Amino acid sequence: MAPRRNKGTKNPPIFSHEFLIQNHADIVSCVAMVFVIGLMFQATNPVATLFVAMQHNVSMNDSAGEEMIRYTWGKKDVFSVFFYFLICVVVHAVIQEYILDKMNRKMHLSKVKHSKFNESGQLLVFYLSSVVWGADIILREGYVTGISQLWEGYPQDHAILPFIVKFFFIIQIAYWLHCFPELYFQKVKKEEVQARIQYICLYLYLFFIVAAYVLNFTRVALCMLVIHYAVEFVFHVARLCYFSERADLASNAFMSFNILFVLVRLGTITLAVLTFWYGLEQTNQPSVDVAAGNFNTWLVRINCLFAICLMQAWLMWNFITFQLRKLRERSSATRKTRSPSKKKPTKASDDDLNSLPEVDQNSATENGSLRTRSKVKKSL
Repeated sequence: MAPRRNKGTKNPPIFSHEFLIQNHADIVSCVAMVFVIGLMFQATNPVATLFVAMQHNVSMNDSAGEEMIRYTWGKKDVFSVFFYFLICVVVHAVIQEYILDKMNRKMHLSKVKHSKFNESGQLLVFYLSSVVWGADIILREGYVTGISQLWEGYPQDHAILPFIVKFFFIIQIAYWLHCFPELYFQKVKKEEVQARIQYICLYLYLFFIVAAYVLNFTRVALCMLVIHYAVEFVFHVARLCYFSERADLASNAFMSFNILFVLVRLGTITLAVLTFWYGLEQTNQPSVDVAAGNFNTWLVRINCLFAICLMQAWLMWNFITFQLRKLRERSSATRKTRSPSKKKPTKASDDDLNSLPEVDQNSATENGSLRTRSKVKKSL
């Protein structure tokens, strides 16, 4: 959310860009409230339920014979994504105004650091909540103790999702979609927009989450997201410590991130190879069956495995080039400090000269010119 206006400033015109930026949270919350109020009336309840509740539910019996509700994916999920997209915008604005803006006022950051601090603060909250939520799902479903569940029972067990798993992926899609209008609401600079969009779409987020949700590969995607989000959480903790001028904590956090980043890349590739190359290969199908939710064909699996490995290689390439650039900068900085520069004495003398009064400056310049003339005569 944009900072609060001072009392002396004029209110911007209605429907102007400044008005939308300053009041976008109130506008979006009013739109979301319309759907919530619609649940209270019988005439509007069916329409409001499309947006608020999870759709495509299926009734089935468990091993004890009791009826339970499970969910699949479908076209109506677009309505749920839109509603929780609005909720993400409101939560983003609340975190910005009541937490990050107050911290920014105390630290007096520059404009560049202010933007990066807000970005890291928002992502820190999202990564922490997603890691805790996803880890709880993994422990409940027993994916840690039985890794074979990542591919066993496909597609019957994978296409039918518990409520908490479906809700998790709906929130993930809605959050990364809400980042696009936030580029406008936060007045992100044009040179930063392309990097932000690339981060949202390709950085193992929006594109991969939607693909895993539609292709019924939610189990392996959930495990990959949790370990990836955990490392990103450490990175943004380090950035916040750096902006807060806590150098010791920041250096330790960055060092931990460097180690964990490499381990997570290896772990992600290992999970992908186990699932798509070995596990799902046991129940390979000659063609895709959309009605049954079976996408376990050789072509689909190879494309998924190639996309994941290519993304991990791209991340590692960026990581290695960044670390090498830092090493070159450090080595060049150390060489400059060790080798004394020839211009430093003149700069120091100029500074000393400027600190003197005018009369002393003139006398100093005359003496200096006489000394230089005497040196020239001696050399001749």
